[in-house]
Amino acid sequence: MRFDIITVLPNLLDSPFAHSILQRAQTKGLVQINVHNLRHYSTHKQKSVDDYPYGGGGGMVMQIEPIANCIESLKAHTVYDEIIFMTPDGVTLNQQTANEIALKKNMIIICGHYKGIDQRIRDIYVTREISIGDFVLSGGELPAALVVDAVVRLLPGVLNDETSALSDSFQGDLLDAPVYSRPADWKGHKVPEILLSGNQAKIENWRYEQSLKRTQERRPDLLH
Repeated sequence: MRFDIITVLPNLLDSPFAHSILQRAQTKGLVQINVHNLRHYSTHKQKSVDDYPYGGGGGMVMQIEPIANCIESLKAHTVYDEIIFMTPDGVTLNQQTANEIALKKNMIIICGHYKGIDQRIRDIYVTREISIGDFVLSGGELPAALVVDAVVRLLPGVLNDETSALSDSFQGDLLDAPVYSRPADWKGHKVPEILLSGNQAKIENWRYEQSLKRTQERRPDLLH
């Protein structure tokens, strides 16, 4: 799998991709993550990528030419399944979306900044628009990192225990059951006896019941 991320702040993405699961996935050759500095595709002497919006109003707009130049340069060498734009007015990211993207091969992610990007980029190039919630951030870099993390952990071979991702919250439209580890008794707070029984069938039934209960209490909207 390949991600090409377009941003005006490439250094902001250094840390998210250099540690833990994402770092190991790259080392194993399971995913390739490339971060592209949008300013390198600007034709302006000062390498600016934004300008005032037509019609007036506050804020600046990311111009069409640098983004289009970057996308066309990437498309000249790679066929992309998706061109994703991170935006507050996109479809809210959920596990189903992550599962869908995990079946793809090559993706471009555009990180917005300022007041947003020229609408023509969205009309001409973008195939999917994603939001991470009903709030506004300074840019699309952190949301892009979240999308990559949510997707890459689903790829075969990324997690040491591949069944772990299958039991995550939201995979079956249920929140995950409570989890416990050693010690079995910590200052009088004990692990449920069923988890110590060794009866896997009863343990799985208990986990399902706990997942259902937790979902009913915290996210009943998932049970529609």
